[in-house]
Amino acid sequence: MPIGERILLWGSLATLTALAWLYLIRMPMTPQDLGGLGARMLSALPSRWQDWPLTFLMWAVMMVAMMVPSASPMVMAYARVASARGSRPALRVWSFVAGYIAVWTLYSVIATASQIALQQLALATPLVGAIILAVAGIYQFTPLKQACLGRCQSPIGFLVTHWREGATGAFRMGLQHGAFCVGCCWMLMALLFVVGVMNLAWVAAISAFVLLEKATRWGHVIARGSGAALIAGAIAIAFLR
Repeated sequence: MPIGERILLWGSLATLTALAWLYLIRMPMTPQDLGGLGARMLSALPSRWQDWPLTFLMWAVMMVAMMVPSASPMVMAYARVASARGSRPALRVWSFVAGYIAVWTLYSVIATASQIALQQLALATPLVGAIILAVAGIYQFTPLKQACLGRCQSPIGFLVTHWREGATGAFRMGLQHGAFCVGCCWMLMALLFVVGVMNLAWVAAISAFVLLEKATRWGHVIARGSGAALIAGAIAIAFLR
Protein backbone atom coordinates (compact mmCIF):
# COMPACT_ATOMS: atom_id res chain seq x y z
CA MET A 1 0.00 0.00 0.00
CA PRO A 2 1.64 3.29 -1.10
CA ILE A 3 2.64 5.60 1.74
CA GLY A 4 0.45 8.38 0.33
CA GLU A 5 -2.64 6.17 0.60
CA ARG A 6 -1.68 5.16 4.13
CA ILE A 7 -1.31 8.79 5.19
CA LEU A 8 -4.66 9.63 3.58
CA LEU A 9 -6.39 6.76 5.39
CA TRP A 10 -4.84 7.62 8.76
CA GLY A 11 -5.86 11.24 8.21
CA SER A 12 -9.41 10.25 7.28
CA LEU A 13 -9.82 8.09 10.37
CA ALA A 14 -8.38 10.87 12.54
CA THR A 15 -10.76 13.38 10.95
CA LEU A 16 -13.75 11.11 11.54
CA THR A 17 -12.74 10.74 15.18
CA ALA A 18 -12.14 14.48 15.58
CA LEU A 19 -15.54 15.33 14.11
CA ALA A 20 -17.21 12.90 16.50
CA TRP A 21 -15.43 14.52 19.45
CA LEU A 22 -16.38 17.97 18.19
CA TYR A 23 -20.02 16.92 18.17
CA LEU A 24 -19.74 15.62 21.73
CA ILE A 25 -18.16 18.87 22.90
CA ARG A 26 -20.82 21.01 21.22
CA MET A 27 -23.61 18.48 21.66
CA PRO A 28 -27.23 19.70 21.34
CA MET A 29 -28.95 19.23 24.69
CA THR A 30 -32.54 20.00 23.69
CA PRO A 31 -34.53 19.88 20.43
CA GLN A 32 -34.29 23.69 20.26
CA ASP A 33 -30.49 23.41 20.03
CA LEU A 34 -30.92 21.77 16.62
CA GLY A 35 -32.38 24.95 15.15
CA GLY A 36 -35.79 25.62 13.71
CA LEU A 37 -36.01 22.66 11.32
CA GLY A 38 -34.74 20.13 13.85
CA ALA A 39 -37.01 21.46 16.57
CA ARG A 40 -40.03 21.28 14.26
CA MET A 41 -39.23 17.69 13.26
CA LEU A 42 -38.92 16.54 16.87
CA SER A 43 -42.02 18.48 17.89
CA ALA A 44 -44.05 15.92 15.93
CA LEU A 45 -43.17 13.38 18.64
CA PRO A 46 -44.92 13.20 22.03
CA SER A 47 -43.14 15.50 24.48
CA ARG A 48 -41.76 12.64 26.56
CA TRP A 49 -40.12 11.14 23.46
CA GLN A 50 -38.51 14.29 22.08
CA ASP A 51 -35.18 13.81 23.86
CA TRP A 52 -34.83 10.19 22.77
CA PRO A 53 -33.43 10.87 19.27
CA LEU A 54 -30.81 13.18 20.79
CA THR A 55 -29.89 10.51 23.33
CA PHE A 56 -29.45 7.93 20.57
CA LEU A 57 -27.42 10.37 18.47
CA MET A 58 -25.18 11.07 21.45
CA TRP A 59 -24.50 7.35 21.96
CA ALA A 60 -23.97 6.66 18.25
CA VAL A 61 -21.50 9.51 17.81
CA MET A 62 -19.80 8.68 21.10
CA MET A 63 -19.17 5.12 19.93
CA VAL A 64 -17.47 6.49 16.80
CA ALA A 65 -15.32 8.81 18.92
CA MET A 66 -14.38 6.03 21.33
CA MET A 67 -14.01 2.99 19.08
CA VAL A 68 -12.63 4.16 15.73
CA PRO A 69 -9.16 4.87 17.20
CA SER A 70 -8.82 1.36 18.64
CA ALA A 71 -10.11 -0.15 15.36
CA SER A 72 -7.59 1.77 13.25
CA PRO A 73 -4.86 -0.93 13.32
CA MET A 74 -7.40 -3.45 11.97
CA VAL A 75 -8.60 -0.99 9.32
CA MET A 76 -5.02 -0.34 8.21
CA ALA A 77 -4.26 -4.07 8.07
CA TYR A 78 -7.38 -4.63 5.98
CA ALA A 79 -6.41 -1.74 3.68
CA ARG A 80 -2.96 -3.20 3.05
CA VAL A 81 -4.38 -6.60 2.11
CA ALA A 82 -7.21 -5.11 0.03
CA SER A 83 -4.75 -2.91 -1.86
CA ALA A 84 -2.66 -5.95 -2.76
CA ARG A 85 -5.65 -8.04 -3.87
CA GLY A 86 -7.35 -5.85 -6.44
CA SER A 87 -8.68 -2.51 -7.60
CA ARG A 88 -10.88 0.02 -5.77
CA PRO A 89 -9.44 -0.69 -2.31
CA ALA A 90 -10.89 2.58 -0.92
CA LEU A 91 -14.46 1.38 -1.51
CA ARG A 92 -13.76 -1.87 0.30
CA VAL A 93 -11.94 -0.15 3.16
CA TRP A 94 -14.81 2.23 3.85
CA SER A 95 -17.31 -0.61 3.47
CA PHE A 96 -15.38 -2.39 6.22
CA VAL A 97 -15.48 0.77 8.39
CA ALA A 98 -19.22 1.16 7.70
CA GLY A 99 -19.89 -2.40 8.85
CA TYR A 100 -17.88 -1.83 12.01
CA ILE A 101 -19.74 1.39 12.83
CA ALA A 102 -23.08 -0.28 12.05
CA VAL A 103 -22.55 -2.78 14.86
CA TRP A 104 -21.73 -0.03 17.36
CA THR A 105 -24.77 1.90 16.13
CA LEU A 106 -26.91 -1.12 17.03
CA TYR A 107 -25.23 -1.17 20.42
CA SER A 108 -26.15 2.52 20.73
CA VAL A 109 -29.83 1.61 20.32
CA ILE A 110 -29.54 -0.79 23.26
CA ALA A 111 -27.58 1.75 25.32
CA THR A 112 -30.18 4.43 24.61
CA ALA A 113 -33.00 2.14 25.71
CA SER A 114 -31.06 1.23 28.85
CA GLN A 115 -30.42 4.87 29.72
CA ILE A 116 -34.07 5.80 29.25
CA ALA A 117 -35.15 2.83 31.38
CA LEU A 118 -32.75 3.76 34.17
CA GLN A 119 -34.02 7.33 34.15
CA GLN A 120 -37.72 6.55 33.98
CA LEU A 121 -37.57 3.80 36.61
CA ALA A 122 -35.35 5.95 38.87
CA LEU A 123 -32.72 3.20 38.97
CA ALA A 124 -29.67 5.50 38.74
CA THR A 125 -28.72 4.75 42.35
CA PRO A 126 -25.39 3.90 44.05
CA LEU A 127 -26.52 0.28 44.44
CA VAL A 128 -27.23 -0.07 40.72
CA GLY A 129 -23.88 1.61 40.02
CA ALA A 130 -22.13 -0.93 42.24
CA ILE A 131 -23.89 -3.78 40.43
CA ILE A 132 -22.77 -2.43 37.04
CA LEU A 133 -19.18 -2.13 38.30
CA ALA A 134 -19.26 -5.67 39.66
CA VAL A 135 -20.69 -7.16 36.47
CA ALA A 136 -18.16 -5.23 34.37
CA GLY A 137 -15.33 -6.45 36.60
CA ILE A 138 -16.44 -10.08 36.50
CA TYR A 139 -16.89 -9.93 32.73
CA GLN A 140 -13.23 -8.93 32.32
CA PHE A 141 -12.28 -12.44 33.52
CA THR A 142 -14.72 -14.42 31.38
CA PRO A 143 -13.64 -16.66 28.47
CA LEU A 144 -15.90 -14.66 26.11
CA LYS A 145 -14.11 -11.43 26.99
CA GLN A 146 -10.71 -13.02 26.56
CA ALA A 147 -11.68 -14.63 23.24
CA CYS A 148 -13.09 -11.40 21.81
CA LEU A 149 -10.08 -9.43 23.03
CA GLY A 150 -7.78 -11.93 21.34
CA ARG A 151 -9.60 -11.47 18.02
CA CYS A 152 -9.35 -7.67 18.35
CA GLN A 153 -5.62 -7.86 19.09
CA SER A 154 -4.77 -9.98 16.03
CA PRO A 155 -5.63 -8.17 12.79
CA ILE A 156 -3.80 -10.65 10.57
CA GLY A 157 -5.41 -13.64 12.27
CA PHE A 158 -8.86 -12.10 11.79
CA LEU A 159 -8.19 -11.31 8.11
CA VAL A 160 -6.91 -14.82 7.38
CA THR A 161 -9.92 -16.54 8.95
CA HIS A 162 -12.69 -14.11 7.91
CA TRP A 163 -11.62 -12.73 4.53
CA ARG A 164 -14.35 -12.05 1.97
CA GLU A 165 -13.93 -10.43 -1.42
CA GLY A 166 -15.67 -7.29 -2.68
CA ALA A 167 -17.36 -4.35 -1.00
CA THR A 168 -20.21 -6.50 0.33
CA GLY A 169 -17.70 -8.93 1.76
CA ALA A 170 -15.82 -6.04 3.35
CA PHE A 171 -19.01 -4.79 4.98
CA ARG A 172 -19.69 -8.27 6.38
CA MET A 173 -16.13 -8.43 7.69
CA GLY A 174 -16.68 -5.07 9.36
CA LEU A 175 -19.82 -6.43 10.98
CA GLN A 176 -17.91 -9.47 12.24
CA HIS A 177 -15.03 -7.42 13.61
CA GLY A 178 -17.48 -5.00 15.19
CA ALA A 179 -19.24 -7.92 16.88
CA PHE A 180 -15.93 -9.07 18.38
CA CYS A 181 -15.24 -5.54 19.60
CA VAL A 182 -18.68 -5.25 21.17
CA GLY A 183 -18.05 -8.59 22.87
CA CYS A 184 -14.77 -7.21 24.15
CA CYS A 185 -15.90 -3.76 25.28
CA TRP A 186 -19.66 -3.63 25.86
CA MET A 187 -19.43 -3.65 29.65
CA LEU A 188 -16.68 -1.02 29.60
CA MET A 189 -19.08 1.25 27.72
CA ALA A 190 -21.74 0.47 30.35
CA LEU A 191 -19.44 2.06 32.94
CA LEU A 192 -20.61 5.39 31.57
CA PHE A 193 -23.91 4.77 33.37
CA VAL A 194 -21.90 4.89 36.60
CA VAL A 195 -19.43 7.73 35.99
CA GLY A 196 -21.74 9.88 33.88
CA VAL A 197 -22.77 9.40 30.26
CA MET A 198 -22.04 13.04 29.44
CA ASN A 199 -18.78 13.25 31.39
CA LEU A 200 -16.32 13.73 28.54
CA ALA A 201 -13.30 13.27 30.80
CA TRP A 202 -14.46 9.73 31.59
CA VAL A 203 -15.39 9.14 27.95
CA ALA A 204 -11.81 10.04 27.00
CA ALA A 205 -10.36 7.90 29.82
CA ILE A 206 -12.36 4.82 28.82
CA SER A 207 -11.41 5.41 25.17
CA ALA A 208 -7.72 5.47 26.11
CA PHE A 209 -8.15 2.34 28.23
CA VAL A 210 -9.85 0.47 25.37
CA LEU A 211 -7.01 1.49 23.04
CA LEU A 212 -4.39 0.19 25.49
CA GLU A 213 -6.29 -3.03 26.05
CA LYS A 214 -6.75 -3.79 22.36
CA ALA A 215 -3.57 -2.37 20.82
CA THR A 216 -0.85 -3.56 23.22
CA ARG A 217 0.51 -7.01 23.98
CA TRP A 218 -0.44 -6.58 27.64
CA GLY A 219 -4.15 -6.41 26.86
CA HIS A 220 -5.11 -9.58 28.73
CA VAL A 221 -3.17 -8.49 31.82
CA ILE A 222 -4.75 -5.04 31.65
CA ALA A 223 -8.21 -6.61 31.33
CA ARG A 224 -7.76 -8.78 34.41
CA GLY A 225 -6.20 -5.97 36.44
CA SER A 226 -9.05 -3.63 35.57
CA GLY A 227 -11.54 -6.37 36.40
CA ALA A 228 -10.12 -6.69 39.90
CA ALA A 229 -10.19 -2.89 40.32
CA LEU A 230 -13.82 -2.69 39.18
CA ILE A 231 -14.89 -5.43 41.59
CA ALA A 232 -13.07 -3.65 44.41
CA GLY A 233 -14.81 -0.40 43.46
CA ALA A 234 -18.17 -2.13 43.49
CA ILE A 235 -17.55 -3.52 46.97
CA ALA A 236 -16.46 -0.12 48.23
CA ILE A 237 -19.57 1.61 46.86
CA ALA A 238 -21.84 -1.11 48.25
CA PHE A 239 -20.41 -0.72 51.75
CA LEU A 240 -20.16 3.09 51.73
CA ARG A 241 -23.57 3.91 50.32
